[in-house]
Amino acid sequence: MKIGATFPHIEIGSDPAVIRDYARAVEGLGCDHLIAYDETLPPDPDEVTDVPREMLYYTNRQTTHEVLILLGYLAGVTTTLGLATAVLIVTARQTGIVAKQAAEIDVLSNGRLRLGLGLGWNKYAYAALGEDMRTRGRRIEEQIRVLREFWTKPTVNFKGAWHDIAHVGVNPQPVQRPIPIWLGGMADRVVERIGRLGDGWFVDTPPDAEVVRKLALLRDAARKAGRDPSAIGIEGRVSVANKTEAEWAAEIEGWRKLKATHVSVDTMNAGFASIDAHIKAIERFVNRVKKG
Repeated sequence: MKIGATFPHIEIGSDPAVIRDYARAVEGLGCDHLIAYDETLPPDPDEVTDVPREMLYYTNRQTTHEVLILLGYLAGVTTTLGLATAVLIVTARQTGIVAKQAAEIDVLSNGRLRLGLGLGWNKYAYAALGEDMRTRGRRIEEQIRVLREFWTKPTVNFKGAWHDIAHVGVNPQPVQRPIPIWLGGMADRVVERIGRLGDGWFVDTPPDAEVVRKLALLRDAARKAGRDPSAIGIEGRVSVANKTEAEWAAEIEGWRKLKATHVSVDTMNAGFASIDAHIKAIERFVNRVKKG
């Protein structure tokens, strides 16, 4: 399995040197990739009263770096580390701009980008950005088609339910033609969509019986679409918060048994007092995965 780490958005702060040194340390530990979450416009937790508290993972009281600009910066300060969004809320953004930004990151990183896409829950951000949250599930499928058009053709002409594109293109084109598109989400309809359209699935729960069921759904959808299920990547994620290293190891082994292609560690919300502590936890995780 390829090994990754999750960028600690809400705990790393805004010092460019700290961000640079963290990414280089992750790369130096032998990680294959670094994942960054996304939130466009996080809400004020004191003003939002109609959303369960557990959904307010990101608020405007916390640092949440703009993920594509962050990855553009990281592309320039690392050399081998894969860069991934997990996940970019693409349905809150203009597709053509995302196509150009992602192509640029892929160029600057020499082909190290995986673009993870998702729908998000933040209706306040959707409203502020002038996008329709109600249609996001249908729109993302068209957006995936449009993104791949931009990344494989110098000139795009496309007419769909939400896009009317004529005689335009992205230059420079990405190194990867097209950039891999992974999807995140746990709803059955999302998992089925991954089987039909996605290059991989970011899974954000432990490797339990429900994940086993959803993997069967994904692979069945892939076969029905004439695709090879084994070509679709699976990335498990292990949070170290409130867990022993033995529990990390059990989850890693669970992902191995499910034939996950990638596994990453999330060090946020674990009570670490410094970025060095995050890095040491990543090192322990990498060593645990490599033990097999």
